[in-house]
Amino acid sequence: LYNFDNVKEALAIAADGDGIGLSKRRITLSTSGVVPMIPRTGAEMGVMLAISLHAVRDELRDELVPLNRKYPIAELLDACRAYPGLSNSRRITFEYVMLKDVNDSLADARELVRLLKGIPAKINLIPFNPWPGTAYECSDWDQIERFAEVVNRAGYASPIRTPRGRDILAACGQLKSESERLKIRERMALEAMIAG
Repeated sequence: LYNFDNVKEALAIAADGDGIGLSKRRITLSTSGVVPMIPRTGAEMGVMLAISLHAVRDELRDELVPLNRKYPIAELLDACRAYPGLSNSRRITFEYVMLKDVNDSLADARELVRLLKGIPAKINLIPFNPWPGTAYECSDWDQIERFAEVVNRAGYASPIRTPRGRDILAACGQLKSESERLKIRERMALEAMIAG
């Protein structure tokens, strides 16, 4: 959302009948939570909104989503509650990556439900895709299902995203690690050439 004007222009082309012709109801704009731009997004773009939430406590979200230091959870959720056009048929999607023993407890699930009270929402539970050198692990599948059950019982849809591409490090969040390894390899080759 920091590149608001260009995003708005691209979405206008996507929704234009002479362009791609997508319905605005079928376009979802994902953000980590640039709070001042959220009302403008709803008013000027009118698209569905997805928020990369991933935590229910500011200290953890500060680590996982550093933008949280500028726009903490309470401020973000206040902006979501005021999102123009919000209704049961136009819900905000909250993305929540499942990290083993980090953000996947049933207490976290209950706190998520409490935080989202009053926001028409869907919560996408995303199994974490590990990459070489990461400190995180994916939650156990049984724990993800228990978490989803708490959220579902509170009346929120909480689909569990099916991981794809993990085996070739091509799943969400993994491509950067592969490119980082290539950069390291290239640097080492260059250093070897210089030394040789």
